[in-house]
Amino acid sequence: MFAKAFRVKSNTAIKGSDRRKLRADVTAAFATLGTDQVSELIPGKEELNIVKLCTHKGDAVTVYSSGGNPILFELEKNLYPTVYTLWSYPDLLPTFTTWPLVLEKLVGGADLMLPGLVVPPAGLPQVQKGDLCAIALVGNRAPVAIGVAFLSTAEMLAAGLKGKGFSVLHTYQDHLWRSGDKSFPPSIAPSVQGAADVSEEKVQGDMRGLALQGAEEHGEESLPEASEDDSTQDLSPGPTDGKSVQEQMDDLVQQCFLQALKCRVKKADLPLLTSTFLGSHMFSCCPEGRQLDIKKSSYKKLSKFLQHMQQEEIVQVKELSRGVESIVAVDWKHPRITSFIIPEPSLTSQTVQEGSREQTYHPPDIKALYCVPASMTLLFQESGHKKGSTLEASEVRATVIDYAKKNDLVDANNKNLVKLDPILCDCILEKNEQHTVLKLPWDSLLSRCLEKLQPAYQVTFAGQEPVVKKGKICPIDITLAQRASNKKVTVVRNLEAYGLDPSLVATILQQRCQASTTVTPVPGAKDGLQVQIQGNQIHHLGQLLLEEYGLPRRHIQGLEKAPKSGKKK
Repeated sequence: MFAKAFRVKSNTAIKGSDRRKLRADVTAAFATLGTDQVSELIPGKEELNIVKLCTHKGDAVTVYSSGGNPILFELEKNLYPTVYTLWSYPDLLPTFTTWPLVLEKLVGGADLMLPGLVVPPAGLPQVQKGDLCAIALVGNRAPVAIGVAFLSTAEMLAAGLKGKGFSVLHTYQDHLWRSGDKSFPPSIAPSVQGAADVSEEKVQGDMRGLALQGAEEHGEESLPEASEDDSTQDLSPGPTDGKSVQEQMDDLVQQCFLQALKCRVKKADLPLLTSTFLGSHMFSCCPEGRQLDIKKSSYKKLSKFLQHMQQEEIVQVKELSRGVESIVAVDWKHPRITSFIIPEPSLTSQTVQEGSREQTYHPPDIKALYCVPASMTLLFQESGHKKGSTLEASEVRATVIDYAKKNDLVDANNKNLVKLDPILCDCILEKNEQHTVLKLPWDSLLSRCLEKLQPAYQVTFAGQEPVVKKGKICPIDITLAQRASNKKVTVVRNLEAYGLDPSLVATILQQRCQASTTVTPVPGAKDGLQVQIQGNQIHHLGQLLLEEYGLPRRHIQGLEKAPKSGKKK
């Protein structure tokens, strides 16, 4: 369902009544969760957002996001947990096991076929047709996919474990997972010992016979043979260095905390909601392959950890509104911050999604070009350029200079003047100048020539072929608008021209600004989306586009409308 990128229609903070309803729905849908676990999954005070999105197949899905991670999604009034939630509650659903090599196929949108199942010594879990199930990999009980059983367990066994087994809805590494902090599955020991004690010979045999729906789309008849490295998958949280899991998590929490303060948070961001600091900054600083989970640290809660940091006088935390804490001050000269060394590689670059893979965002190389119109063909044809040819400004100057010299048009008495022959007159002079202007200085001749050419531009994205388009590239347009009750909203357009996904930008801004965002079609335009954020958020936009994405200021208009320091945004 989320194998391809989806379109975000809206992203808003949940209301109190909706939060209570969601908690009741979760209790009804997942009877194994206790009251404390439901309250832990859907906290009463921490930030929780409702994201309305449309999948690539047109399905309308509602996603509930907490701490920057999607925790639940709703489709046709049915509630489903995400892999992030299942990593915290691995026993929430009946779990079936498959081989690590199968995961790639599931992420690509394939359903799980019965030959891909690994039968543990205790037998398969007992489920009925239509039951929601989790799918894990050999050697690790942390689920990597969620699906609906196509058959009951009895029917699966009666069919000899052949045919379709599960319709897969969501997987680790799909685009719903990518909308969160992109953490790796934790390492959870299998509940039934010996489930992974399978000989290499049997692994090879089972992998050869494995068939998955969608394999034909990839041009494959079967999966490749398993190697020693593929028979198990390393999903461990990181090096132990002789420390306990709790000590490792304490170190990781402090590392992400210090890196977030040193690399991401700026004075202009304060006061900063503690939930935003965790979801938008600390999670982003978590090293690849590790999963930040404060519940597994000795602190247990973010508020308790920040109290320790406040006692060390690194930050100052206050409750600016009832039940909501914010970081109001940071001592950036504190020895722990100044002496902190950023781990390599530094994960401070923003990323965008392209197709089914993630790439580091690099601003495009944009070059101004000039297109030869029919009226100027004679001037450029001697240099081998035809109507519609595109040239850089330096090429235009070289062509004009070469033409003037070849046709002996440089004034003999004043080398700075160029005599105008009939071709130059037709190309660059106005009708009322045809008989009055006989000579022009070089700079005037060249500037007039550039003005008569049609504008064009070339856009080159990293790793892609250059694309040439006519006209001038539209800058990213930032405007302020008034909405109901005289409320201001910030509207951003033309992000797509610079390789930016409006939905991703909206998600980032929603987390940083703590304001609702929506992505809608641009009025009056066939294509193109605009991002709307509540309030004057131009300061945050400028910081994101200029400092983090590295876009040149000349390609962004409207930054001057940012609120002045000291005034309410």
